[in-house]
Amino acid sequence: MKTKNFITIGTFDGVHTGHRSLFGHLETVAAREHQRPLILYFPLPPKTLLSTAPEMTILTTPEEKKKLFKHAGTPALPLDFSACRPLSPQNFFDLLRSRYNLGGLLVGADFAFGKDRQGDAEFLRAACARYNIPFEIAPFSKMGTEKISSSLIRKTLASGDIPRANALLGRPYEVTGRVVKGHQLGRKLGFPTANLDTGIYKILPLGVFAVKVRVGRRFYDGFCNIGFRPTVNSIDAKLPLVEVNIFDFRQSIYGRNITIWFADKLRAETKFQGLEALVGQLKKDREQARQILQTFSLPL
Repeated sequence: MKTKNFITIGTFDGVHTGHRSLFGHLETVAAREHQRPLILYFPLPPKTLLSTAPEMTILTTPEEKKKLFKHAGTPALPLDFSACRPLSPQNFFDLLRSRYNLGGLLVGADFAFGKDRQGDAEFLRAACARYNIPFEIAPFSKMGTEKISSSLIRKTLASGDIPRANALLGRPYEVTGRVVKGHQLGRKLGFPTANLDTGIYKILPLGVFAVKVRVGRRFYDGFCNIGFRPTVNSIDAKLPLVEVNIFDFRQSIYGRNITIWFADKLRAETKFQGLEALVGQLKKDREQARQILQTFSLPL
């Protein structure tokens, strides 16, 4: 007989410490029932796909999420939201049984699914009972007194508390983008920057940050400005600019993808009285970033 799957379902934006605790629980209950653990996930959050303003709404891109699931080690398969959206709760449950060989189900207490989110944990409990399928609700993970959630991490990033966001994620927050041509003003000021196109969905905290940078297989220190360049020329743009100054780096990398990891916030973006004042602050930013990055390391 084919081994059945003990399944958990969700968006898992951020694949944070709470999610990974859930995956550990899934491994345990699947082993208990002699089943295979399986994560079913939406590559992009349904709220993002349905939003009229989807810009900067996700913690992890589909590519990042796939990499994080692989690192976690629990088998994971993507779900097609457009195919799932019109299904009634019963039809969605039937899909789990027929297509994914459902043998057990583990969800969070606030899980909802199906057309207009009409299904909930109690519906699943009753549906599983009808077919004698094991069903469990996983407890929430907490940091201190707060429930660890994707929404909490989004708020923490927006507030600029990078160390706390990293602790909630269980790893440094990262952003990957393609290096594109900018106005090259940074080069003239003595601080050449790589300007990144990160797409529309990825959340970008605003301000100046100490960052680790990967170019190809090599890692560098640097600092990053994310914002609207109020000193040199305020831009009329919906999305902020991402500009990274990579320390001790002289290569041309236009068109290449690079990744940055956030260590800490240095300051908010500020409008200075002229370029001389801006350069003076950038020198201070560079030195502060170097000090922070001396004790900052990336997980293997």
